Amino acid sequence: MNELELKYGCNPNQKPARVFMKNGAALPFTVLNGKPGYINLLDAFNSWQLVRELKEATGQPAAASFKHVSPAGAALGLPLDEVDKQIYFVEPDAALSPIACAYIRARGADRLCSYGDWAALSDECDAATAAYLKNEVSDGIIAPAYSDEALAILKTKKGGRYNVVQIDPAYVPAPLEQKDVFGITFEQGHNDCKIDESLLQNIVTENKGLPESAKRDMLLALITLKYTQSNSVCYVKDGQAIGIGAGQQSRVHCTRLAGTKADNWFLRQSPQVLNLPFKPEVRRPDRDNAIDVYIGEEWEDLLETDDWKRVFTEKPPVFTREEKKAWLQKETGVSLGSDAFFPFGDNVERARKSGVTYIAEPGGSIRDDNVIETANKYGITMAFTGQRLFHH
Repeated sequence: MNELELKYGCNPNQKPARVFMKNGAALPFTVLNGKPGYINLLDAFNSWQLVRELKEATGQPAAASFKHVSPAGAALGLPLDEVDKQIYFVEPDAALSPIACAYIRARGADRLCSYGDWAALSDECDAATAAYLKNEVSDGIIAPAYSDEALAILKTKKGGRYNVVQIDPAYVPAPLEQKDVFGITFEQGHNDCKIDESLLQNIVTENKGLPESAKRDMLLALITLKYTQSNSVCYVKDGQAIGIGAGQQSRVHCTRLAGTKADNWFLRQSPQVLNLPFKPEVRRPDRDNAIDVYIGEEWEDLLETDDWKRVFTEKPPVFTREEKKAWLQKETGVSLGSDAFFPFGDNVERARKSGVTYIAEPGGSIRDDNVIETANKYGITMAFTGQRLFHH
């Protein structure tokens, strides 16, 4: 089959819609369940490229959680500790394979943005991953293979309408790609730039220290950015993206947005959040929303009204600004990647407030000296990659 009809395009009024192979070849994917839409498949094919490249670069299973053609999260299949399991809502007796851990971490870092996501796996989807997905709100999944048990579980989601797509892992796209905009055809070479440790050799700061864990996290950040709507910035810690700022016209706004997401991820690990007295019947999405309000600047909307009674057995104390600041000051060892150069040192100033110790960015700004000076002020190790990663 070289063509698949879709219900509609980006919006219901955009009909007809389809995906097809211009050269007449067979489509490199198979729909095993459901009926994916136009945006679903954009998410699927972008996210598959991301996890495939992460696996190639690190040798570890990788997963991503996509929404509107940008990743909400991406991660490697490293083990979960007890705090991870609690903040990601992992059942106490759940079986956890490496690929399941990868997806749980990819989805868990920014659970609000991952609501209704498209999941992508570098490896076969097993029963452990499917069992976790079964209890989450998600639109679909793409993977190179599925175990029989996993497929049976996924087919029960959304009343049997959950989208399951199997990609041919051997498929390689044509070297030239085309896109029509306003009836005009654009053509460019496929972005096949290879992201590996060779991009991290040009360390321009006084601090040259770059441990293996930071190199891994920098590669994760850069590969994630390669498939994120520009401008974009990505914070990474312990093999998972903890804050992605996408699609902003100003780079410092990307850095602030991603930094706030990283802060929220760390705040969710605080005793104040871990000990919130949720009612047992409160669903995961409602818990996520309550936590987001509780740790944010609009906590009054939850605690100064009767709304807290909807989710908590008793009214929790206010998580004060001073307490949050003290907790966030403990964060360190975070890596940051940027898809283009930092034009000013203000990006570094904001990044270090979220524990950033390592930075990878292309360099090439007329104010590189100011950016380097700011990194030196905080003892940050910064590598100039020389590789821009714009994605639109």
